[in-house]
Amino acid sequence: MIWTFRRSGRPARGALFTIAILLVGSAVLRIGLSASEAIALETPTSKTDSDVHEASACETTGDLQGMLAAFQSREASIAERETQIKKRMQALAVADEKIEAKLAALTKAEEDLRATLALADSAAEDDLSRLTTVYENMKPKDASALFEQMDPEFSSGFLGRMKPAAAASIMAGLSAERAYSISVILAGRNANVPKQ
Repeated sequence: MIWTFRRSGRPARGALFTIAILLVGSAVLRIGLSASEAIALETPTSKTDSDVHEASACETTGDLQGMLAAFQSREASIAERETQIKKRMQALAVADEKIEAKLAALTKAEEDLRATLALADSAAEDDLSRLTTVYENMKPKDASALFEQMDPEFSSGFLGRMKPAAAASIMAGLSAERAYSISVILAGRNANVPKQ
């Protein structure tokens, strides 16, 4: 037999027909085998002692009832645990919401506090700048008398912020002891700053 192939784009009909016949034959064989097993199960056979013993061993309704009761109690305990877990999850969700709300409130309070501190710092800086300007504009003799009465650390803060010419005029009017104390404080105030 010589096989010829078509050169067209369609598959040959003979191959499809052969595959269909093979599938139908396979189905018939399977149905036939399962039918013969069913017929064999229905035919009466003589029972031996071992068959009777095996049949009675399989009939354990008490064991099945015990297993069924154990499965039911296990199912009930699992359902109870699931209910408890659901309640815990709901409680955790509520707690998470409360925590988120508290964190948002704390963040808002922190931002407000930072704004207030920044405002206070800028107000304090403005006050110090004005007071420094006032001391710079005073007559050196009057400012020196005032600085003589101030604590050396306090007065050194103002002198450190002043223009050098104004600070020099005020320090020239101070007693030697007071001028020395202020000079030591001014010289040492940045001594503890890290070098690197």
